[in-house]
Amino acid sequence: MNKFFKILLILTFNFLSINLQAIGEETKIRIGLLVPLTGDNSKLGKQIINSTRMALKDIDTDEIEIYPKDTRSDPNQTLLAAIELKQMKIDLVIGPVFHENLIYLDEVKDITFLSLTNKTLDLPRNVISSGVNSKSQFNTIKKFIELKKIQKPIFLIPNSNHDLEIKKGIKESQVKIFKEHYYNIEPTKLTKQIEEITNYETRKQNLFDEITRIEKSNIDNKEKKIENLKKKYTLGNLNFDAVIIADFDESLKSVVTSLLYTDVSPEDKYLITLNQWFDDSLVKEPNLQPIYYPSINKENLNDFENKFFNEFNNFPNHLSLLSYDLIGLIYYLSIKTDLSNINKSFKIKNSFKGKIGIFEIENNKINHKLNFYEVSKGSLKKIF
Repeated sequence: MNKFFKILLILTFNFLSINLQAIGEETKIRIGLLVPLTGDNSKLGKQIINSTRMALKDIDTDEIEIYPKDTRSDPNQTLLAAIELKQMKIDLVIGPVFHENLIYLDEVKDITFLSLTNKTLDLPRNVISSGVNSKSQFNTIKKFIELKKIQKPIFLIPNSNHDLEIKKGIKESQVKIFKEHYYNIEPTKLTKQIEEITNYETRKQNLFDEITRIEKSNIDNKEKKIENLKKKYTLGNLNFDAVIIADFDESLKSVVTSLLYTDVSPEDKYLITLNQWFDDSLVKEPNLQPIYYPSINKENLNDFENKFFNEFNNFPNHLSLLSYDLIGLIYYLSIKTDLSNINKSFKIKNSFKGKIGIFEIENNKINHKLNFYEVSKGSLKKIF
């Protein structure tokens, strides 16, 4: 073959190979992943990477590529990592994990960040919160209130930096609240405030006065009635039928303990709280039961945890399940729309059923359709 034609054939073949490779890369879904890979939260970051790998394996597609970058749980490093992803022409990113690492991301234009945070206040315009936010939780609480025909629920909110997020969730869900009360989480102050909220001193005095009245009377079965009254701690009705407590862990238990001290029993009034991520310590505390809260699907969480453990020999943080589902969500949206418009899919009303539950997407917001659980008699039960 003529040497000139050989060279031309080689050049043509190389040109076609390069262009076919470029076309192949363009058809792939390239996702950035901003997670802490060094520092105190590195274990969480590595678990999130493993969960995305597990998701790719389960989806069984070679159309998705993941590009992890280390945030070091630092806002400045997060910005630098995001800029690197932009330079790689990646325009869709899962992460960052923590709300405080979002503050500079509005400087990185033309990228959509699916943060794992559940906070929705003060988000940069290019960040979508994908965590289980307060609106999702209050939507579920509202459903329970309607189911049980609760008429006068009061809301106990700690004086903390989360109270604005909670108030936003109440407003957006339009959950019916009889009264709101803010409390100090310091134990001695907390108990005093709960006494005031429950009108404890008046109810206690009512009991004393009733015992005194009967003692001075000539009514039948006088001794028996006095004996029964002395078994009580207070006397008189409360002006609420449920208590919603926006707290967690030991602080939540302190609030419930203060309610018990003021003679507010979970057997008589519904005690409802926010997502507790199936805290086992609540199951082991019979005095706090029954207590109710919204959360993700427990059966799916157990399946995911067992599968993750079998794959990586450790149990995952719940954020790992969220990142697993986000890979599935992105793949689902890519099937429904052109890849070049996948970011716009978060503006259109969509729903997606993942392991964590149902994602409801619209106007660059992600909410979750949650289940509702009761902890009672030492066990967990799904209400709906």
